[in-house]
Parts: sequence; structure tokens; C-alpha cells
Amino acid sequence: MKIPFDSLRSNTISRTTENTGFTCGYCGKAVAALVNGSYRNHCPHCLHSLHVDISPGDRANDCRALMRPVGVEHHSAKGYMIVHQCTGCGTRGRNRMADDPYQGDDLDTVLALMHKAIGHHEAGHTNRRRTHL
Repeated sequence: MKIPFDSLRSNTISRTTENTGFTCGYCGKAVAALVNGSYRNHCPHCLHSLHVDISPGDRANDCRALMRPVGVEHHSAKGYMIVHQCTGCGTRGRNRMADDPYQGDDLDTVLALMHKAIGHHEAGHTNRRRTHL
């Protein structure tokens, strides 16, 4: 498996160096570079990512484990964000959903993730009857 972003580690990585196509390490599908000027940081098919950054864009993390999608959050300034958790070290992070006319995030996969996260959240709550004395 070719790991993207291994060619250069710097705080000043150019968009052309960083924003390249790759083969997803989880589902194996081809992922094209974004055309909207942003960075591609997760697979639009399965929403998995790689744990490559310490600070956004630096590609300096040696972990390199898969980041699995665990939820979706909304940020008032950035829009919808995919929440990832590292399968290697457990770190959590958020990535903007990819808005790309050619290969945007699969909305069925995003909705399934949202549904799963809501179900998991609700399962943690119980309906307890309160008694008043």
C-alpha cells in the first residue's frame, strides 16, 4: 500500500505536494485530488483517513494508522465535519466534509454514520422514572 503524504515533511507543504490522489488504505478505492483548492484528507467512499498530522497539514505524525469515522459534527464556520478516531493511538480529530463536484463525500455513507452515532448516543441514556418524596 502506498501511503500518501510521505514524500515531504514540512510546515510549508505546497498544495500540489499535499493534495494528490491516492488509494484508500481501508476500502482500496481510488481517490482523486480535490479540485476546489482544498486538501483531500479522507476517502470520499468510506470516509476513512490516515493519522498523518500533528498540526493540520504538517504530515509530521509517525503513527500512520487508519482513522475510522465515528461521527459527524457541525461547526458554525466550517460546516459539517467528519469525526475520526485513530485505530492505532486513539486520537480523535475532525475533517471538513469534501465539497467536490467530481468526487465529493458519499452522502449515503455520511447519513449512515450520523444514524449510527445518534443510535450510539441514545443507547447511553436510560429513561429513569423519577420519584418525588
